[in-house]
Amino acid sequence: MTETTPPKHDVIIIGAGPAALSAAVYTTREDIDTLLFERGVPGGLAAVTDWVDNYPGFPEGVAGLDLAANFQKQAERFGAVIELGEVLKIHDEGEWKRLETTSGDMLARAVLIATGSDYKKIGVPGEAEYYARGVHYCATCDGAFYRDKRLVVVGGGNSAVQEAMFLTRYASHIDLLVRSTIKASDVLQHELQKFIDDGKITVRLNTSTDEIIGENNTVVKVMGTQDGQKVTFPTDGVFVFVGLKPNSEFLEGSGIELDHIHLVKSDENLQTTMKGVFVAGDIRSGATMQIASAAGEGATAALKIREYLEGREHPVQN
Repeated sequence: MTETTPPKHDVIIIGAGPAALSAAVYTTREDIDTLLFERGVPGGLAAVTDWVDNYPGFPEGVAGLDLAANFQKQAERFGAVIELGEVLKIHDEGEWKRLETTSGDMLARAVLIATGSDYKKIGVPGEAEYYARGVHYCATCDGAFYRDKRLVVVGGGNSAVQEAMFLTRYASHIDLLVRSTIKASDVLQHELQKFIDDGKITVRLNTSTDEIIGENNTVVKVMGTQDGQKVTFPTDGVFVFVGLKPNSEFLEGSGIELDHIHLVKSDENLQTTMKGVFVAGDIRSGATMQIASAAGEGATAALKIREYLEGREHPVQN
């Protein structure tokens, strides 16, 4: 009985967000065999961002979903293949990197890690139990379910304030629970004040979220503590925006070095501590967490990968 050789590719890109798709445009245009693995939605967090105002070339702004779709269409036009699945581990086998995936093992001469980040959880009772049944992390995905309903938004940074204001398109009223003070930018705080004055948003400072309670399979209230006193907020749903968590769990034990918050370290060529494995976008240590810079890093990584492959052997012959 002979052992089947795993499928081989010139490049496997882990992720399909702006960095990954931008890299794929460059690699596939040069006929470099490229496969992207995405465990969620192509486009990454850009796809679930309501409106992007600071991406170059769109003077009036652009819907995040539309921008993400255009990234994907452009990469696929040049031959990029996106496979829905997950990379579980990376192994260094010299010239080839072996990736354990949900579709079986695969080999690549070069790998680009572009897995980005995911939404942080607050870890309170009821959060996991009512996920997608009253607890959400994406306003553009789920806000429309709450037309003329009361909502609780948890968080005090830019994303929490921005998404709370977006949710007023649907909700009748929003309680914004802020653990200490609002840390959003001055511009957003100034804009938020208009919604406060209109009575659409009530800000609850120094308020922790202690428990999410439901009845009949749906959320009905949030229990919290405000200035040391127990408080209750009747609600039809909870949206949590408390930051991002790097999607780097699969790299533990791989030999690829991470920083203190589990972002991937790289050199000036965007190469990680494993030769032939590169990184770009929000998952990279030192990244600026912007769509435009992620796209730029993806392009840079693709050019560095091409240089790396040219120093090795010829592209895969199918």
